[in-house]
Amino acid sequence: MPINSERLSNRAAARGRVGQRRLALAALGIFIVYFAVAYLLLPAGWRRYERRHPALGDAPPVAQTANGIPADPINVGLVATEEEIHLALLAAKWFPADPITLRSSIRIAGSTVLHRSYEDAPVSSLFLWGHKQDLAFEQPVGHDARRRHHVRFWRSDKLDAEGRPLWIGAATFDVRVGFSHTTGQITHHISPDVDAERDKLVADLRRAGAVMSVEWINRFGEREGTNGGGDPYRSDGKLAVVWLIAPAAHRDPDEER
Repeated sequence: MPINSERLSNRAAARGRVGQRRLALAALGIFIVYFAVAYLLLPAGWRRYERRHPALGDAPPVAQTANGIPADPINVGLVATEEEIHLALLAAKWFPADPITLRSSIRIAGSTVLHRSYEDAPVSSLFLWGHKQDLAFEQPVGHDARRRHHVRFWRSDKLDAEGRPLWIGAATFDVRVGFSHTTGQITHHISPDVDAERDKLVADLRRAGAVMSVEWINRFGEREGTNGGGDPYRSDGKLAVVWLIAPAAHRDPDEER
């Protein structure tokens, strides 16, 4: 049977067109991947890297007692001025803790024994970057100072591009008063679920309208350990870094336009 040269030629041309379309689709696919990586993913990654506060590079994962014993784990950070922190925490119904004095020690003892409220009871000193906490806040639970939410913050020396320091903190929940398992001194014992306290603080700040954004840093801290009083704790190891804004009640209306 004779071969139809015209038919063969048409078939060859059709195969050529199919091949060209496949090459064009492959080239288009490569261009889309390149565009996504070069213009979307990598710039987003660099923006995230540049936004990360420079103080995080040497931030310790655990605070220490005055005796150098590992204490509460670091699980939260605030990027803000000191004024913004006070406005945000007060709006979230967290109260500044009193300094430890003879008077405050007697008052906290009376609060515990007599079941009297003490909203700004003092917290013991823990150390980070060579100095004790710069700020401490708490939220009482019940009618005395035995049970309370509390957080300590240490101010970094390094500033971000906007001139704001990082305040890294240890948020824990005091469940009772007792004797330290390491020194025998009278102390508060904490709940082992430190992540719940971190998450509560972030949620309270959100409800107060004081959160601009939150960055979660994975594998920052230890997943389990014991604090300075010998209390065990467990964690997912994440650090929540919160960029604060002034709560709605304190914002300038002209700035929001």
